[in-house]
Amino acid sequence: MIWQKDSTELLSMFATGHTTPSELVDCFLSRIGELDQVLNAYSALSETLRAEAQAATKRWAERAPIGPLDGLPMIFKDNLASAGLPAAWGNAALAKQAARRDERPVAALRDKGALVIGKGNTPEFAIEGYTDNLTFGVTRNPFDPALTPGGSSGGVVSAIAAGLAPAGLGTDGGGSIRRPSGYTGLVGLKPGIGHVPRGGGLAQVLLDFEVAGPIARSIRDLRLLDTALTGREQASQFHQPARILAIATLEDAPCDPDIRDAFAATVRALRAEGHDVEEGVLPYDLSTLNAGWSKIGEIGLAQYFRCDPEVAKAAAPKYREMAARGAETSATDLYAILNAVYALRSAAADLWSYDAILMPTSAAHPWPASESHPPVIDGQAVGPRGHAVYTGWVNAAGLPALAFPAKRRQGLPIGMQLIGPMGSEPRLLDLTEPVVTPFRWPELALKLG
Repeated sequence: MIWQKDSTELLSMFATGHTTPSELVDCFLSRIGELDQVLNAYSALSETLRAEAQAATKRWAERAPIGPLDGLPMIFKDNLASAGLPAAWGNAALAKQAARRDERPVAALRDKGALVIGKGNTPEFAIEGYTDNLTFGVTRNPFDPALTPGGSSGGVVSAIAAGLAPAGLGTDGGGSIRRPSGYTGLVGLKPGIGHVPRGGGLAQVLLDFEVAGPIARSIRDLRLLDTALTGREQASQFHQPARILAIATLEDAPCDPDIRDAFAATVRALRAEGHDVEEGVLPYDLSTLNAGWSKIGEIGLAQYFRCDPEVAKAAAPKYREMAARGAETSATDLYAILNAVYALRSAAADLWSYDAILMPTSAAHPWPASESHPPVIDGQAVGPRGHAVYTGWVNAAGLPALAFPAKRRQGLPIGMQLIGPMGSEPRLLDLTEPVVTPFRWPELALKLG
C-alpha cells in the first residue's frame, strides 16, 4: 500500500514511475475522508492540492522535478504560515485569515517541491501538552482514540501515525515535537536554535525556545527533510562511539514504571552498539528555571494580545487569564527568568563533556484526549507539566534533541530522546538509527489497508 511507504521510498517511486504524486494525493485524501472524522487531525485541507499534484506528476513524467521533494505531500502544524491557508493556531479569529505567504521553514520545503496537504490541529497558541481548542475540537491518538496524541503538534503526529500523511513539519517550544512523537511511535527532530531559520510567521510567544522541525516514521526521512530545511547535508559520523549520560528520572519527579523499563532497554541497546552509556543525574539544578517556566508563555501571550486585540477577544477564557497574569509580571521577574535561561545555556554549552544525553520524552503514557494533563503519575499527584519534566529545559538551553520510539512489542508506544550539543543534529540521527524500533501501525490505520 503506497500510504504505508515513507517519504524516501515514495520519492523513489515517483522517479521510477511506480506511482505518481496524483495517485498518492488521491490515496491520502480518501483516507482522510474515512479516518479524520475519528481523529480530527486536520484543521484545514488545501483546495489546490490535487492541481499541484498533477503539475508534479507531469514534471516527473518529463524527468524534470523542481527539487528533491517534488510532489511529496506533507502536513504542516497550524501555527506555521502557509500561503493560501489559515495559520489558525486554534483561534477562531485567525481561522478566518488566509496567510499571504509561507514562513521560512514552510518556504524551504515548498521550494524543494513539497506539497501542503493541510494544517495539523493544535491547542490554542500551541502552549499546552494536549490538542484541543474551541475552534476545531479534540484531536485523538490513532493507537487509542480515547487518548490524546499529546501536543502541541498533536494533529501532525496523529495524521502521520494513521497514514494520513507520510511526514510533517511541527514546532517544539517545550517538547511539542518530542512528546507527541513519543506517544505515537514516530521520530521527530527538535533542532537547536538557529539550525532551521524562522521568520515571516506568527508571533513567538515562547521567545526563541520554539523551533520548527520534521516529524516522520523513519530516520532517513528526518535526514531528507532536515537537509531540505537547512540546505546542509553533513557526512555521517555513525562509526564513532559516543559517551552518553542516561538520566531515567529528574530529582523527585515521578515517571511511569513502564517508561522506566523501556528506558532501561534503550540503555542496553545503546551499549550493545558500542557506546559508553553512564547512568546518572542531570549535572544541573533546574529549580530556578522551572519556577519561572509558566510565566514565559503568559508574558508572551500578554504582549501578543496587546498587539492583536481581535485574537485576544476570540481566545478561550483560560488564555485571556494567562495573558492577564503575564501583563502583571514585573520586568525584574522577566529579567530573573532570562538570567536563569542564560545560566543554563552557559552551563550546557559543552553538554557537560558528554556527546549526548538520553532521557524519556515523557513521564506518563497518553491520557484522556480532552484533558490537559494526567493528574497522577505512578501514584503521585502532579501539576500541568508533571508529564513534561524531561523536555522544557532542552528548549531553554537551545539544544537539539531527537525523539524516537523505544523497542516494544505490545502496548502504547513509548518515546525516548537523545539530546546533543549545538550543531549535533546529524550525529543524533546517526546514533539513534540503529536502536529505533520499526514503526508499528495502529489497528485503526490498517482498517482501510
